[in-house]
Amino acid sequence: MAISLLCAIGFAGVALLIGANRIAVFDSSVIASIQGMENDRLTYILSFFTWIGTGLPVAIITASAALFLYAALKHRMELLLLVAVVGGTGLLNYLLKLVFKRARPEIYRIAEANGYSFPSGHSMVAFSLYGILAYLLWRHIPRRAGRIVLIAISSLFILTIGISRIYLGVHYPSDVLGGYLASGCWMFGLIWLYDGKYGKSAVTHRGGP
Repeated sequence: MAISLLCAIGFAGVALLIGANRIAVFDSSVIASIQGMENDRLTYILSFFTWIGTGLPVAIITASAALFLYAALKHRMELLLLVAVVGGTGLLNYLLKLVFKRARPEIYRIAEANGYSFPSGHSMVAFSLYGILAYLLWRHIPRRAGRIVLIAISSLFILTIGISRIYLGVHYPSDVLGGYLASGCWMFGLIWLYDGKYGKSAVTHRGGP
């Protein structure tokens, strides 16, 4: 819950800076650094990662994870947590964009995108999807090395999808940062609720203390 509240405060801070037009220097410098690395191979790679963050791949990954949780591990409540985090993130992003109505950057674009800019939907969904998968799978990986690999892979996908949106010119860096913080607030809040009600029984069910 503490992390969830910190994310909420961080998101509010980013939103206030955007509203006061005091984050433009940060946005411009990060955009210049990331887009300054443009080359054909990197464009292909980051276009692939941004595609992973779109509706169909997200739906397939979420459905596959839900099927695994239900069929292989018999954990129905973890399945509901996964669906609530990912599905709720999409709804939250839609509502936040309607509230802030920030226009997309008028800069060099490699790709095109419609709709409002803040917070980044790709970044929010990436954080929620790969964050909650890391949380759920962590519980079933006994070795420390396996857990480190899990966190590294999840972090790679989250960061790369966010960076891809800046690189392609369809989001400001503050959109991505705000997306991470909004998603973090939602995800960690639901995890707190889940652990408070089901965490201990889940550990006991798996033979834990």
